[in-house]
Amino acid sequence: MRGRYAFVIMIKEKWWNEFRRLDRSGKTNHAYVQRGFGPPKDGRLIFFYVVKPVGEIQGYAEFRERKVGGIDTMWKEYGRESCLQSADQYYDLLKGTSRVSFIRFTDLHEAANPILSNDILTTLGVDRLPRRGFYISKEVADMLIKMMK
Repeated sequence: MRGRYAFVIMIKEKWWNEFRRLDRSGKTNHAYVQRGFGPPKDGRLIFFYVVKPVGEIQGYAEFRERKVGGIDTMWKEYGRESCLQSADQYYDLLKGTSRVSFIRFTDLHEAANPILSNDILTTLGVDRLPRRGFYISKEVADMLIKMMK
């Protein structure tokens, strides 16, 4: 799992802010909802890259697992861990799909110094970031955590 130690997930600002709010209120188990078979499948950590207009890594958490299944079954089992406010909001988000992924995580850490997209590109040596997220090695993950402190 050398190159698959952590996964950088792309997340909208509103969902990131809701996870932060829930974590501050004492909730410890969280799940990010994605249509279909969204990554990651494995790894130890998840880094949260907050997309436009922010464009920076704003935190990380311990990756627990990815659960995939039908939308009704998954909501009943893991919906309470999501940052969605209601079943109506969940079903509106997943219109037109029959499968959903719940990316489960715990131990959310907010970055004291978020990492800007230009710094991420330089660190990774790439021109642009994949839209569906990407895996990174332990060495890169450790470097990102150090940059956030």
